[in-house]
Amino acid sequence: MKTIIRLTFASMLLTLLPALLGPELGLDQAYAEEKEEQKQKTRRVPHMSEQTYKKLAEAQEALDLKDWALAREVLMRMLERSRRYNGNEIGQIRNMLGYLYFAQEDYERALREYKLVVAQGDKIPQGLETTTLYTIAQLSFVVEKYDDALHYMNVWISKANNPGPEPHIFMGQVYYQKKDYLNAIYQIDKGISIAQARGTAVKENWWQLLTFLYYERENWPKVLEILEILVEEFPKRDYWVQLAGVQGQEGMEKEQVYSMEAAYAAGFLTRESDLISLAGLLMQEEVPWRAANVMKKGIDEEKIERTRKNLQSLGQAYQLAQEVDKAIPVFEEAGEIAEDGKIYERLAHLYLEDDEFKKCIAAADGALDKGGVRKKHTVYTVKGMCEYNLDRLTKGRRSFVSCRNEARRVKDSSNQRICQRWITFIDREARRRRQLDSAI
Repeated sequence: MKTIIRLTFASMLLTLLPALLGPELGLDQAYAEEKEEQKQKTRRVPHMSEQTYKKLAEAQEALDLKDWALAREVLMRMLERSRRYNGNEIGQIRNMLGYLYFAQEDYERALREYKLVVAQGDKIPQGLETTTLYTIAQLSFVVEKYDDALHYMNVWISKANNPGPEPHIFMGQVYYQKKDYLNAIYQIDKGISIAQARGTAVKENWWQLLTFLYYERENWPKVLEILEILVEEFPKRDYWVQLAGVQGQEGMEKEQVYSMEAAYAAGFLTRESDLISLAGLLMQEEVPWRAANVMKKGIDEEKIERTRKNLQSLGQAYQLAQEVDKAIPVFEEAGEIAEDGKIYERLAHLYLEDDEFKKCIAAADGALDKGGVRKKHTVYTVKGMCEYNLDRLTKGRRSFVSCRNEARRVKDSSNQRICQRWITFIDREARRRRQLDSAI
């Protein structure tokens, strides 16, 4: 089953958008654009009259005070006399109206006004035209008119002077929303290439989006390649875990362990699920001592809850690491809080191996009392063996009889014969001892 990379794209997608210009083009900026146009002699635009400037200044002051009603009233009165204004002045009025609606989050009306700005063509400064085209593209994205967003951004690119990576990242985001992942990848790749060629930083969320796009295409080599970049340049818990997850999915088990251990050593793995996953991977790689250390440290630091399951995992790691003395107290604690007797059953076997026969009997009784053990007759076998080793022949025989009866009930002929042999052996031993006693 493929590992799912959990990336929180909902919030990330907003950060991918270049800041909406809010398209607050004040009068000073309008004049600056006009002056720049004249300086470059790229476009001659109609001059703005002093009277128009004063009225726009009045509207601008209202906008600065967020007095939307007054600002709209001033601008709408100007439009009522639109015949007296040239194309440049109409563009500036519509531009302010666009910002007014934008500030009120009325994006549809804002779009309408901005389109009327660019409709003035070469009558407005080139700077205003390109800025407005960019804004229209962004607002079209906001209102989910993705084809419009792509169209206006392409127009902007055709008019812009040596555009940077951001427009391509934006277009990649638009294609992502359209679920056109191939074109999205092309645009994001292009944006990143431009940034790298200029020696500027590639933003973290650009790599994030590209990772997701390759993930959707199931291009795992590329996913791994970008995740390796992310863990190196933006080391975080999520990237390390995602990298390890894809490595495991692709059968790169050793690399998966190395990634998780690197994240652990760097202090990124603090969640219970991460620590338990790492311990499980170490167990699979047959290094139970390291797995036990991860579990023990996590439990001691209260990052891993002291549940029956977690304590049992720690005990199993110690047991496989041949650290029986460490495993026993862990299993004892787990057995006390467990709802069934399975852990006590394991404890009984450990006590038998460690020649702790009294504790073995107590653990076996605990397993039988709590119930839920895998094979009840094997618990009776262990208990009987411990009783025999304590020279409690009568009790031992009783346990093996219970073992035989239980094996017979579940139709386990093999264990039934084993228990019967023990009964026969104990009976012979008891007769031998009686004969010795009578001979003395």
